[in-house]
Parts: sequence; C-alpha cells; structure tokens
Amino acid sequence: MRYQLELFFTALGFFTRIPVPGWVPWSPERLNHAARYFPLVGWTVGAAGALVLWATALVLPASIAVVLSMAATIRLTGAFHEDGWADACDGLGGGWERLQVLTIMKDSRIGSYGSAGLTLMLLGKALALIELANIDLTLALVALLVAHPLSRLASTSLIHFLDYVREDESAKSRPLARRLQAHELAIALLCGTLPLLLLPALPALGAVALAALVTWRAARVFLRRLGGYTGDCLGAAQQASELACYFGILAAWNFI
Repeated sequence: MRYQLELFFTALGFFTRIPVPGWVPWSPERLNHAARYFPLVGWTVGAAGALVLWATALVLPASIAVVLSMAATIRLTGAFHEDGWADACDGLGGGWERLQVLTIMKDSRIGSYGSAGLTLMLLGKALALIELANIDLTLALVALLVAHPLSRLASTSLIHFLDYVREDESAKSRPLARRLQAHELAIALLCGTLPLLLLPALPALGAVALAALVTWRAARVFLRRLGGYTGDCLGAAQQASELACYFGILAAWNFI
C-alpha cells in the first residue's frame, strides 16, 4: 500500500505544483509506473476547480466564477497540459515533415497556430462551463469532477497503445515511454471512469462517447504525422478530451 501511495504522490508531483512529502522517492522508473494514477491526479485538479467555482459563485456571477476556476486549475498544474496543446497546434499546424513537426513542438516559443489554438481551447472550455453553470451550478461542478479524470485517462491510453517517438533522452516525458501492464491499465480505467457515476446515465454516456471519439481521432493524427506520441501530444489529448467531455455533457443534457 505504501508503494502505491508513493506512486500516486510521484504522479501528483510531476503533473501539478502541489508539494509532495519528502519521504517519497523519485526515479524515472517510478514515474513510469505512476502512469496508472494519472487519472487520479485529475480527481485532485477537478476537485480544486470545483471548490473554487462553488466558492466564487456564492458572491460573483457564474461567468466570472468559471474563469477563476479555470485560472486555479491552470495555476495548480503550471499550465502543463495547455502548453502541450499549444506546442502540438504549432507543430502539427506549421510542420510538414515528421522531423520538422517534432522540431517545432520542441521550440519553447509559441507561434500563430499555438496562440490561436490555446485561445480557442480556453474560450471553448469557459463557454461550455458557463452554459453548464447556467443550467445548474451543481452540473458544472460535477462536470469538472468528471472531465479532469476522464481526460487524463485519455492521455494514459495513448501511452499504452502508441509508441513514444522522441529520441531525446532529456525529454520530460521520456520516462513515461512504456506501455502499461494489464493491472496498471485497469487502475487507470477505474480512476478515470468512476466519477461518471456522479452524472445521470445519458450525460455520462455523452461525455465518454465524445471524449473517446476525440482521443481516437487524436491517436490517428499522431500516428499518421509522427508515428506515435510525444509529451506534447499527451497534453493535447488531455485538453481536447476535457473539452469534449463538457460538450458531450451539454449535448446529452438537452435530451433529458
């Protein structure tokens, strides 16, 4: 049990800015095995976002509360996944050959595709959450609790099913370049899907269906353009599937 707790804290320390206990050891191998708990990190991030949304909505309009909630989750994660989304937009939008795409994605500067993609992504999430909050604040809170774990499960599935394509040993995501074992994938699947029980059946199905469709499409693009995934691809998949969750819940809610 202690080893499992250490793996969770390893994942938490890698994907967020939350301090982890000093007794938790770190190694690339441990980060590799911690992939099973990436969706569980989403529980923490989603709960933080939901808490900020609930607290600020008590005294501010829903639209402002949503923006503050998003700011809190971005601060908590250090914009880790948003950076991956922007880099992937730049690379896949501006590059033609595989090597050119990888070179652009490695560049720390953000370009036109990245700027436009990041702006539209944040705007899309804000509008979706505002619409959910206008229907029912509780629905928006639950959407956060569902979308963050489920979207991180989407990224974890890419680690399991695709190959890591960067040869640079210094890449941040290099230690993740290993397919999950069956029991590790089962843990990730449980952590990523359990919060769906908070939703009615139809919105839960909408979230899963749209997130799965977006993840499948992302995997196809990554395979065709790169032959596999990079760390930026994982961040892009998380962002896209998170937005898909919100859209799926909204679309399905119209049929209730």
